[in-house]
Amino acid sequence: MNKAAHQVVVIGAGFGGLECTRALSRAGVHVTVIDRRNHHLFQPLLYQVATTSLATSEIAWPVRHLLRKRKDVTMLLGTVVGLDTEGKRVLLEDGGSVPYDTLVLATGARHAYFGHDEWEPFAPGLKTLEDATTIRRRILLAFERAERETDPEKRRALMTFVIIGGGPTGVELAGTIAELAHDTLSGEFRNIDPGTARVVLIEAGERILAGFKPELSAYAGKALERLGVTVELGRAVTECTADGVTFGGETLPAGAIIWAAGVAASPAAEWLGVPADRVGRLIVEPDLTVPGHPDIFAIGDTAHVEWQEGRLVPGIAPAAKQQGRHVAATIRARLAGNDAPRPFRYKHDGDLATIGKRAAAIDFGWIKLTGWIAWWIWGFAHIYFLIGLRNRLAVSLSWLWIYFSGQRSARLITQGDEDEASDRKGAPSAG
Repeated sequence: MNKAAHQVVVIGAGFGGLECTRALSRAGVHVTVIDRRNHHLFQPLLYQVATTSLATSEIAWPVRHLLRKRKDVTMLLGTVVGLDTEGKRVLLEDGGSVPYDTLVLATGARHAYFGHDEWEPFAPGLKTLEDATTIRRRILLAFERAERETDPEKRRALMTFVIIGGGPTGVELAGTIAELAHDTLSGEFRNIDPGTARVVLIEAGERILAGFKPELSAYAGKALERLGVTVELGRAVTECTADGVTFGGETLPAGAIIWAAGVAASPAAEWLGVPADRVGRLIVEPDLTVPGHPDIFAIGDTAHVEWQEGRLVPGIAPAAKQQGRHVAATIRARLAGNDAPRPFRYKHDGDLATIGKRAAAIDFGWIKLTGWIAWWIWGFAHIYFLIGLRNRLAVSLSWLWIYFSGQRSARLITQGDEDEASDRKGAPSAG
């Protein structure tokens, strides 16, 4: 490590953190990237790992490999537990620490259960590869258990899949699970018909895709219904258990429950003891610095950033990358002697959500698209942002195969932390 160079520490190797690191190339600084995982994850396609469309290696890349040509960057695998702002050091779980001159908090988000963290074991969220493989395992095991079940009521419950939350992730999960049941698994079982599986999407609000225009929300609802998904609106979930969910006073037995209803920011605000919004995001200055700490920036899901008409900058990959570039430009300007504040200006490129393999909803502001044309645009947009030719080709081929054949190849049931609980409910042992 070059001790003479200005030390920039970036916590988090997500979209914002890596974009900031990339944009600091040849800036005359030394960058240390700290993350508790050794890979960068393309989260927009994580649901496709959970629903057997893609393999984990197709949407994740080792961070060291991505940064291998950057001699000005050090990658550290570790868990941050606090900050010493007076000593300007990042504190690690193993007792170590890393000094900084400028700190970038790109620590992302985690699941939020609205005060009901006890629901998490029964309704896992979707933020990591581990989450995706856990959900995939539970979906596939539900069908396996139904194949062995002789009681019609219990079999019906096992073949009921509940997704809580009608945002883009919930809509995408619901559509893909319905296609998995109706198309991919068709003819593979002898005692059950996977096509009779019930997929239920529960949204507490009045419409799904609330961030989209009302007409696009209505289209998405109709597209899901055509896939056989039951959409329940205006009734919040009040209980999640190993056996099912309760919403609007109704109890629905289910074989698998997936949480897509809310997120909470990392504990970065707690590390600093500064104001945060209701989901824990740091309320930053217009230039993305933390109030009272001009040497600390917060970006991505870590930051509460005002946009327009009281709206916040959305927690999506393009927004995080824009913030990462802005912070890098500000650091460069400061090193050049320009300390004037540089307010961040967000440019929204549009909203996209897919519903199964042949429908999507897109709002670019100046044009709105639905149907198969929107699906192809959605696909091209995501392939463009993937890292590396190999991954672009692999994902493209996987999607084309699914599009024309309906078959999904990533249907392996692997061992997981929930094995003991699953076995108590009668699941067959995997492996």
